[in-house]
Amino acid sequence: MTAPARFNRPARLLHWVMAALILAMLLIGVAMVASLADYHALVALHRPLGILILLLAVLRLANRWRRPPPPLPQDLPAWQRRAAHGSHLLLYALMLAMPLVGWAMLSAGRYPIVLAGPVVLPPILPGNPMLYATLRQLHTVLAYSLFGVILAHLGAALLHGLIRRDGVFASMAPWRPRRADLPVGKT
Repeated sequence: MTAPARFNRPARLLHWVMAALILAMLLIGVAMVASLADYHALVALHRPLGILILLLAVLRLANRWRRPPPPLPQDLPAWQRRAAHGSHLLLYALMLAMPLVGWAMLSAGRYPIVLAGPVVLPPILPGNPMLYATLRQLHTVLAYSLFGVILAHLGAALLHGLIRRDGVFASMAPWRPRRADLPVGKT
């Protein structure tokens, strides 16, 4: 028996760390609009986490370019292959766009992006209240889009892990696959 191909360790580590960070960011974003009492504390956390996600997304793309992912199962229908490819492109685009749009929005609103202590990012756009309002709406739309794509990604992961049992989920799992995690017929 040969073990199914897996993503390399940096890819798996970045995937799961970023999954936790992005989930935290979505929850923080919801809490920011729901709670005026905690708004400033949440924003102070949201901004540096967004920049961290941006940096980790760039690292992830570099790692993926250097070490391509394992192949999908041969029996996977063509439409599912296209959907997997498209959803991954969309996930990466959103992981890059969300923090960049947030940074641009705050720049247009003339709000500083304090990372830690005296470390403040420079603005990437000139101050402009109309642009700020537009980018704020775009940031919200992108957040809902990211949430939807994450739900689809989670659904696909569960399909592969629980129903198809074809090794796709095991290839990204942070643990070594057990016999029960391997594709059916490969044990």
